[in-house]
Amino acid sequence: MTDPTAPGPLAATAALMADPARARMLAALMGGEALTAGELARVAGVTAATASGHLARMADGGLLLVHAQGRHRYVRLASEEVAAAIETLGGLAARIAAPPRPWKHGEAARAARLCWNHLAGRIGVALHARLTGAGWLVPVPGGWDATTEGRARLAATGVDLDAAARAPRVATHRCVARACIARDCMDWSERRPHLAGGLAREIATGWIGRGWLRRLPAEGDGDILARRRLALTPEGARALRDGLGLDLSA
Repeated sequence: MTDPTAPGPLAATAALMADPARARMLAALMGGEALTAGELARVAGVTAATASGHLARMADGGLLLVHAQGRHRYVRLASEEVAAAIETLGGLAARIAAPPRPWKHGEAARAARLCWNHLAGRIGVALHARLTGAGWLVPVPGGWDATTEGRARLAATGVDLDAAARAPRVATHRCVARACIARDCMDWSERRPHLAGGLAREIATGWIGRGWLRRLPAEGDGDILARRRLALTPEGARALRDGLGLDLSA
């Protein structure tokens, strides 16, 4: 078996992400939704033919999955490992930039956004701090598990804990314990952890489904954060304050 950390495979995977147009496509797909090749071409600012070449290379390299439906090809990230690598690289770039670069993607994206299938930005960081600070999530090998009270609190907000427990483990983050239903993911903008893993996915899915969070529209064709920005609704703010003691009004 080829060692994925060997110079050859590592350099090849890094090269797939390094091209600016491909990097913009990957960032756009961090919203968790499948996008068409045409949408990704507009995000990347390239022609349809050029976009097709980029997408084919990334699919061949294991970064993307492509599904043909009628005249369209729908593209999504291949796995949570790919999403985690993109978020980690974004955080690393933010930390090593000299001088530090100001946040330039708008306060809406900094307040609440999706990191593939879980909550990021200030809302994600605040949720992590609340659940761990209250002792509703406790550390286990590789991540976090919920206490009895934590499970009751989360279930009351519509989180499917059984589905969270069934989520595949991501070996790159060592969330290998049977009880591990969440793990840390370093937030790109806040430089503090938010939650990832099965629990975080179910939180994002459940709260969007209940109308507590809504996706914001794109801000033009080249918007790499299109459909990733979220807004907390008044109903959501009340529910999180009442159910979790999480006040996000400030």
